[in-house]
Amino acid sequence: MSDVIERIHEDGLPGSEATLDPQPEWQPRYPGSGRLDGKVAIVTGADSGIGRAVAALYAREGADVAILYLDEHEDAEKTAEIVRGEGRRALTIAGDVGDKAWCEAAVAKVVAEFGKLDIVVNNAGEQHPDPDITNITEDQLRRTFQTNIFGMFFMVQAAMPHLKSGAAIVNCTSVTMYQGEKELLDYSSTKGAITAFTRSLSENLIGKGIRVNGVAPGPIWTPLNPSGGATEEKLKTFGEGTPIGRPGQPNEVAPSFLFLACEDSSYMSGQVLHPNGGTIVNG
Repeated sequence: MSDVIERIHEDGLPGSEATLDPQPEWQPRYPGSGRLDGKVAIVTGADSGIGRAVAALYAREGADVAILYLDEHEDAEKTAEIVRGEGRRALTIAGDVGDKAWCEAAVAKVVAEFGKLDIVVNNAGEQHPDPDITNITEDQLRRTFQTNIFGMFFMVQAAMPHLKSGAAIVNCTSVTMYQGEKELLDYSSTKGAITAFTRSLSENLIGKGIRVNGVAPGPIWTPLNPSGGATEEKLKTFGEGTPIGRPGQPNEVAPSFLFLACEDSSYMSGQVLHPNGGTIVNG
């Protein structure tokens, strides 16, 4: 276990979906139509929340899914059961996306198991709310960037030898990149970096026939929120500030990840979709 994993685990991250009340809604809302038939996808942070919903929807659409996660083993096995229940193959791999060597080993294991790689979903992330910038330690700042943006670089670097023309990379950014968040200074900063990375990587890879896009969710009910330090009072009103007036559910975000991974979005690259409850961000 890496030092990063030990520190994150001590903070209660990424959080267990099994203990959340109410339970997040991950279930796909419609029958599959084969949009990912024969594809192999890596989804980081797939043990719960948005990652679980994406894995479930990808499986319903015909993809085999590698479930990459930190250390919530029970949640990850539940996601694997969901994927297999859709008639697809699942592989669970625990570890730290902020560790370059682990990313390389994880991708190698996926390719050895499934024979190829077509889709990379960079979804893993961490957050540590704090209204006072002077409270953000150098260690926390490095951790947040290491997980949220370094991890995406490492995963893409490891995947590149296996991605062919027609492959897709989908990165999870956030509404906080566009409108800011006064209590998530380091987290929001990483999301700005992710958006720039997405656009720049698209320019870099489009000549190889590899599309790169992003999804910027608004407030979504996942284990990251209570485990990330949000107070009980904030959780009671979580998402009420959106025009729709409630938090989103993971299965309301997953279709954006599906669209960007399949041929329906074949003329899109370097773009960001915004399932955020109606917030206008002009991004």
